[in-house]
Amino acid sequence: MNANEFFDHLWSDYVAMTPQAGRIKSAFEDRGERVVNDHVAFRTLALEPIGLKALEPHLLAVGYTPYEPYDFKDKKLSAYGYLPPEPELPRVFLSELRVNELSPAAAKILEGLAAQVDPARVADPSVLWAGPLWEPVSWEDYQTLQAESEYAAWVASIGIRPNHFTIGINYLEKTTSVEEVLQVVEGLGYQVNDSGGRVKGTPAVLLEQGSTLADRMPIEFAGGDTHEVPTCYYEFAKRYPTESGELYPGFVAASADKIFESTDAKR
Repeated sequence: MNANEFFDHLWSDYVAMTPQAGRIKSAFEDRGERVVNDHVAFRTLALEPIGLKALEPHLLAVGYTPYEPYDFKDKKLSAYGYLPPEPELPRVFLSELRVNELSPAAAKILEGLAAQVDPARVADPSVLWAGPLWEPVSWEDYQTLQAESEYAAWVASIGIRPNHFTIGINYLEKTTSVEEVLQVVEGLGYQVNDSGGRVKGTPAVLLEQGSTLADRMPIEFAGGDTHEVPTCYYEFAKRYPTESGELYPGFVAASADKIFESTDAKR
């Protein structure tokens, strides 16, 4: 599987979970814009056999290079950025929840999910668009996780798959700022994540970002319970040149911290 095939699989899964993304992408294309994906992000748990280091080989296999680690102390997350083998392929952001920093009750729930995962399944690249690799979590357990970590509840219910794709604003010709893009998105009827401000970051940190709030859809929980929960969202990023003249390749932790909240149920 080459990188383009890899991302085609990811996009198909992502749009099925995030109908807004297909509509927003089409709206920009209808305006005559060329939509290029800036980056894709994944979430997982720092537990065997699904930790970050277990998923990373699938990125390396299609030519990606580890770039920089990130730490989100308050959200108990570790993450890594990866650079693509070709300029117009998306960067990748892979994060994991440090389960050992959660309460014993929450950790026990997540450990029970990870224990159900077949390591052989994780060895196949399709694990990155597999969704839940475990039996449905109970609604009660979901609520326990959500009270402590929205990220934990999201992974438990949605599984391992892209949580967002990102329109690269640097490639747009008519809508050239994050705020302008957000106004177009709102005009289509979608809500914007305003945690930390509508636009996260500044030209001074070489990256500005904004995002929608996640789509929501009914998910089946243990016992056949069905509840509507947040799925995935669409992001928009504008990069600025470094001193060398190249566009900044990484991520800004302070901004990403607020972008994570695009899937918070309370929003």
